[in-house]
Amino acid sequence: MIQKTTLSVIRFILFFSIFLCTKTNSYAQTIVPQQLGYPRICAGLIVDGKPFNEYNATFSYVDFPAGTTFEVQLSDDLGNFTTPTATTKISFVDNPALQQQTIKFAVPTSLKGSNTYSMRIISSTNKTSLSFKNSQGVTSFPIYYRTFVETFFINDKLASATYCSGGSLSLSIYNPTPADIPSSPANYPNLKYKWFKDDVAIAGQSGKTLLVNAPGVYYAQIDYGGCNDENFSSNRVTVTSAASGSSVTVDSSLGNPFCSSGTGTTLTATAGNKYQWKKNGAVITGATNRSYTTNEAAVYTVDVDFGGCTATGTIDLKGNNFTASLNVPATNVISPSETLSVTVTTNAVNPTFQWYLGSTVIAGATSNTYLVAARGNYKVKVSQSSGCTVEQELPFTVSYDSTPPTDIQKIANIISLSSYPYDVWDIPSEYKNAETSVKIISSNGDMVLDVVNYQGDWPPSGSIDIKNVNPVYYYVIQSGTGERKGSITVIK
Repeated sequence: MIQKTTLSVIRFILFFSIFLCTKTNSYAQTIVPQQLGYPRICAGLIVDGKPFNEYNATFSYVDFPAGTTFEVQLSDDLGNFTTPTATTKISFVDNPALQQQTIKFAVPTSLKGSNTYSMRIISSTNKTSLSFKNSQGVTSFPIYYRTFVETFFINDKLASATYCSGGSLSLSIYNPTPADIPSSPANYPNLKYKWFKDDVAIAGQSGKTLLVNAPGVYYAQIDYGGCNDENFSSNRVTVTSAASGSSVTVDSSLGNPFCSSGTGTTLTATAGNKYQWKKNGAVITGATNRSYTTNEAAVYTVDVDFGGCTATGTIDLKGNNFTASLNVPATNVISPSETLSVTVTTNAVNPTFQWYLGSTVIAGATSNTYLVAARGNYKVKVSQSSGCTVEQELPFTVSYDSTPPTDIQKIANIISLSSYPYDVWDIPSEYKNAETSVKIISSNGDMVLDVVNYQGDWPPSGSIDIKNVNPVYYYVIQSGTGERKGSITVIK
């Protein structure tokens, strides 16, 4: 009896051993992913001047045939592998002593970030697969590619905004240059946001714009889920409510007074829904944005619609220009034998001066005083060379107190430079008015004079150098009585 029992036990042991051996051979191909060395993947942060995006995954394998390939697969954002987000392949290397591989991979830059991604290793033979665990021992963890990792702003970079009581106000991601993609996170459509009011997250708000209808301190944060970083938060904006007639502030980007050189100063009003700017009480056509840029000193007002109530802001914008004046009136009369001393008085800082006869620079005339010895239309440019760098033009006219022995009836077609400045090209007095245009054209077709109210100041001193041939010019006089044309020959 004992012998039969012993024999039965031996047969059972042999049968079970064969069964185990059979099962082991059937499932001998195994993959063992090693635990990852990180709890999450937060790619895109700038390291050594470029976005960091390089990760490793190591695994071991047993009894796979030569030619087998392996893939590291990234699930979809819900953790499913039905349609993997990305794969990275590695060729099988038959190394019985080691049978371990490390795959280097990068996160897709267009990845839809999620806190529930999974990663697995899968073979090409019998599709054996196993998921990786992160450093915390779980197979589902955050993976994000942080597309935008710079400082960003809301509310046009301003620290305050106002809405009408009972109305609302929109706070938006600041994006002044949409064509410059890296300039704002608003240019990346895959990004989501978290909005905060008084440091508490606002549920259900993930877009680029937030509709505000309650006072508080607001800011936005790029929503990188488990990869969130407070460095990716916007400026904070204090939002208040307003009733009709509430005050609106207007700020000048260059201060007040401002330097009027360059593109001018930008006036910015308190944030509202609609705007209308006025200059000295007159509506400025098309000036309906929150900001208005100007180079002119004036009283500017802006009507701001807060969505049901309106308010007006005002700024008396002063230019930081200097003053300059002449010691002579705008129109002066001298005799042909007289001279006229003209002096500029100015409070400009380190001023410079340049005198002109017509539009021609008078060589060497760069002091604040000039001695006029010929009739003509003059001007002096005064420039301030430090501080607010601007310039002013001061024009004046000098004419003779006596007319020729007989009034000019004919237009001269010959003038001599030998008696200059007294022998200049003159025209009858009936053409010396603001309604008459005078043009003089060289034989090469160049326009050398184009003025109205010509006062007999052409040619300017030193402007014509006669060599072998006496130059010929052509004139066109256009007045209310018609048009006259002719030629002028200049001789020595």
